[in-house]
Amino acid sequence: MIATSISAPKLTLERHPTRIRKPVFNPFEPAIRCSSPMDAQITPKKVVVCGGGVIGVCTAYFLSKRGAAVTLVEKSSIACAASGKAGGFLALDWCDGGSVGSLARASFNLHRSLAEELNGAELYGYRPVTTLSLSVTESTSTSERLNRKPSRDVPAWVDGPAKGPRTIGTRETTAQVHPQLFTKTLLSKAVEEYGVKVVIKKLEAVNTSEGGVTAVVLEDGGQIEADAVVLALGPWTGKLSILSSLFRVYGLKAHSIILEPKNPDEITPHALFLSYYPAQGGKPMDPEVYPRPTGEVYICGMSSEAEVPDDPEHVTPVPESIQVLKRVASSVSSHLVEGKAVVKAEQACFLPCTDDSVPVIGEVPGIKGCYVATGHSCWGILNGPATGAAVAELVLDGCTCSGINVDIQQFSPSRFLPSGKERKW
Repeated sequence: MIATSISAPKLTLERHPTRIRKPVFNPFEPAIRCSSPMDAQITPKKVVVCGGGVIGVCTAYFLSKRGAAVTLVEKSSIACAASGKAGGFLALDWCDGGSVGSLARASFNLHRSLAEELNGAELYGYRPVTTLSLSVTESTSTSERLNRKPSRDVPAWVDGPAKGPRTIGTRETTAQVHPQLFTKTLLSKAVEEYGVKVVIKKLEAVNTSEGGVTAVVLEDGGQIEADAVVLALGPWTGKLSILSSLFRVYGLKAHSIILEPKNPDEITPHALFLSYYPAQGGKPMDPEVYPRPTGEVYICGMSSEAEVPDDPEHVTPVPESIQVLKRVASSVSSHLVEGKAVVKAEQACFLPCTDDSVPVIGEVPGIKGCYVATGHSCWGILNGPATGAAVAELVLDGCTCSGINVDIQQFSPSRFLPSGKERKW
């Protein structure tokens, strides 16, 4: 078993106040750990968090901040899957009326406080945004594309055939982060200040004895002893036999591209939710466009259920889906036409979904000390902080009654048990 520590991102700011550069992130630099005289007197609870995405990292952060001895196990690299390829859009009240409404509100506010604590505006692109809904019809006429005039009701850079703009989020209710930078920054803080250890190894199994967890087993046969284990592996959570017999987690494959326009300072912080009508007809699509303080513009869409590969590094995009997103970009703005803008990434990721469209958060029935946190679908980045804080409370206090005040009982994996039944091992 090889344990590695993650240090804080190092970055140099550009002169423009709304731009950030990506940090140089080295998971093999030594960490600086803080200790106190009390450490020798109190034996901290040993918790292994499995999964280096936003849910796992947020859980590790809040556990370690409260004094747990945390080891984070990740097969590949930190934020290598959806947490590194998502849009990073945050909304206060868009989940109201649904199962995750209170979780989303708590998490939106936690994002704001974390940004203040961690200098999120500079380190990971946290900023409030205005969010617009609008309709765009793809044009087949070259002359029409070249002689575009922006609508008076949309930002000047949105100079495509946009119609019916409507404000659906204000700077008080919608915001954004760069999800990869957020995840890595949070883990760096947890490693440097709270002593989290990072192990880059594949999880093979969870060992149990007398109905409770004792350790996790890694691919090389090594084991890490644990008083508690948190399984936060996104769509890969469903591949564990310990969970697959209880509920299904499947992957929704979503595509995205990242463009860098020649004049990024002209792109204002407006998130766009589109009803996009292809030139060849058919049903409208619903792509999303997120300018980032890095100077990049992120565009996503084209989602469908697909088989999740064993290795997150083997997720590849469908070329036809990428071409559609490029056409969306050029229809929205002349600044985003390929050739005028550099294509920085063509990518795909899997969003973890459940059959009842509700996240699974809680202790696994019949296995004391084994917890799961997955199934957040497209709201994983938004709900990461509150999920992590709730799981930390559940592991350390046995309930979520002291901090974020979100009742997570509705997310419990016990809901998948037949009524009145207990799970036996």
